[in-house]
Amino acid sequence: MSTEKNKEILRGGQFLVKETPCEAVFTPEDFTEEQKMMRDSVKEFVDREIWPKKEEFEKKNYQLTEDIMKKLGELGFLGVAVPEEYDGLGMGFVSTMLVCDYISGATGSIATAFGAHTGIGTMPITLYGTEEQKKKYVPKLATGEWFGAYCLTEPGAGSDANSGKTKAVLTEDEKHYLISGQKMWISNAGFANLFIVFARIEDDKNITGFIVENDPENGISFGEEEKKLGIHSSSTRQVFFNETKVPVENMLSERGNGFKIAMNALNVGRIKLAAACLDAQRRVTEGAVKYANERVQFDTPIANFGAIKYKLAEMATSTYVGESASYRAAKNIEDRIAIRQADGNSHAEAELKGVEEYAIECSILKVACSEDIQNCSDEGIQVFGGMGFSADTPMESAWRDARISRIYEGTNEINRMLAVGMLVKKAMKGHVDLLGPAMAVADELTGIPSFDKPDYSELFAEEKEMIAKLKKVFLMVAGSAVQKFGPQLEEHQQLLLAAADILIEIYMAESAILRTEKNVKRYGEEKQTEQIAMSKLYLYNAVDIIGQKAKEGIFSFTEGDEQRMMLMGLKRFTKYQNMPNVVALRNEIADKLIEENKYCF
Repeated sequence: MSTEKNKEILRGGQFLVKETPCEAVFTPEDFTEEQKMMRDSVKEFVDREIWPKKEEFEKKNYQLTEDIMKKLGELGFLGVAVPEEYDGLGMGFVSTMLVCDYISGATGSIATAFGAHTGIGTMPITLYGTEEQKKKYVPKLATGEWFGAYCLTEPGAGSDANSGKTKAVLTEDEKHYLISGQKMWISNAGFANLFIVFARIEDDKNITGFIVENDPENGISFGEEEKKLGIHSSSTRQVFFNETKVPVENMLSERGNGFKIAMNALNVGRIKLAAACLDAQRRVTEGAVKYANERVQFDTPIANFGAIKYKLAEMATSTYVGESASYRAAKNIEDRIAIRQADGNSHAEAELKGVEEYAIECSILKVACSEDIQNCSDEGIQVFGGMGFSADTPMESAWRDARISRIYEGTNEINRMLAVGMLVKKAMKGHVDLLGPAMAVADELTGIPSFDKPDYSELFAEEKEMIAKLKKVFLMVAGSAVQKFGPQLEEHQQLLLAAADILIEIYMAESAILRTEKNVKRYGEEKQTEQIAMSKLYLYNAVDIIGQKAKEGIFSFTEGDEQRMMLMGLKRFTKYQNMPNVVALRNEIADKLIEENKYCF
């Protein structure tokens, strides 16, 4: 069975070189009854317990965050991803995404506390801990009896996480490690009972992970709560360790494995962070729609103005596309985990390898969704006008809370470079055949273009051909760059950033089109008119971005005939036969939102 299934599931990064049939993608419309019930109970909790207290969260009420986290623990929400034998709910990857998505929308303070606790606070023990470690700590974390925090960043070690100076020294009797050092930007530090701490033993090349219980008598002290732009009620402090005694059996995984633990924890963190931006976008879009319908200027609701419709349509579109791509990747990961378990891997191994397989998609989603919520909340402020700038409306706090998403779990610059870097590595290992398709594109550039009039009568026929051509743009630019620079490519950061933007737009645009196509086959075209419009609008914007980024890339490393050839290729690969009427598309999307008075997709 598993080999059959293996054939169907694309490996991470293969979306670029293989066509995905729409039946193969998972969409939010595919949620099971159980998943819908879970979603509704999370929404109900947030609307009852979190949304009405929004003002309190802005006043740095750290106690409120802790109280809400306790309630989440009692309801089982902190244990969704934890196996049942450790008092969790043992839910599949898609369900854990769903909970993360809907818990995170009302305030970034809870989104951060929840993400730090369930992701990087609990998960490293679930995935790397010994049986004894899991039995001892995970049930407490899954039920909210204890809270977790993750101590990686230091004053001198941010993006370069492996350069930390915190030391772990083995005692004479070899029973303990003494940990000394300073960690900063530690989410949940103010109320955590347990820390995952990364320290270096002797002069090891790589850091090592430790499970450290919070005990002020044991050389652990804290800085004041940080003053931050947003996430005001998220506890963020420095943590100081002064010869903190940690039993040798509390080492996580083996010596020198800390960097690997940190990186793999961040892969899961990244796709969950994308999910954490989705409900925020739904709420911001909905708030803007409602305000635009109520606010009257020049004797008419501002929702009737084209300038406002433009904003509402683009906000809803980025929300719909982010959802489409996030749940597509989540289900790929879930299926990969199932295959690994069927082949005899343990839960921990299967989850680690399953997520690692789609690390490229995790980075793509982290970048795309964090930038979309920023733009969405920025436009939300604009729709509200002067009121948007006031702390009495929810837009300004949404905008401030959104800002951190582009920084934590690896900055978006790091994630852009990682996405392309990991793809190139996969190609070198033979996991994704980039070379064959890249050479085929190079041949196509020198060949004679076809002048046949294609048949675009079927829905999305032209859009899907466009996606295929955009993939050729990436292969043309990245393929030539790899040939030219080889392993030195990573030194050309601006070129990598441009290539990453092309990759991101392809994945996001394709995900939306596949979701809509699947739903058209299921519900009929007339039930998906606005979704079709959003998919077409996103693609139109993506083509624009890809054209600009590809030019920048081409100009940076080619000249003469080679440059002319590639620019001609770019023109061919970004040319629509039939240009979409984007103004009409935006109006169609906005009119539906205005009529429903909410985000209704």
